[in-house]
Amino acid sequence: MTPREIQTYLHEHIPLSAAMQVQVEVATPEQVVLGAPLQPNINHRETVFGGSASALAILSAWSLLYVKLSAGGYKTRLVIQRNSMSYEQAILGYFTAHALSPDAEHWKAFTRMLERKGRARISVSSTLLYEGQEVGRFEGEFVALGTTGA
Repeated sequence: MTPREIQTYLHEHIPLSAAMQVQVEVATPEQVVLGAPLQPNINHRETVFGGSASALAILSAWSLLYVKLSAGGYKTRLVIQRNSMSYEQAILGYFTAHALSPDAEHWKAFTRMLERKGRARISVSSTLLYEGQEVGRFEGEFVALGTTGA
């Protein structure tokens, strides 16, 4: 899947991503980077609204799993079960969320459980960056339900 295909999918299926003007910068099974401008995500302090920052982080982690599962031939329903978010400093402009693939051992256990039980859980993190500095950190647990393929 190309970044453009993922961006179109997000905007069509998760309307909040279109309202936030989310842009997909990188979309591979190993890494997803999403970005968003300040203006549609601004709060009363003229910084990025915390909910927008959290949403971008969730979207990056979800998209990573979506791309990775699709690349492996899996078709599942993918939902977030729980998450935590920390904010280190205010974001004053365009910001990005970087999600990296879980390590090979965790991924193998995840897909093995998905194939065996038709349901599996995995944790994914995402880092928020503004002007090259880490400004937030997301940790989320996602559940994949049902599978065909692979």
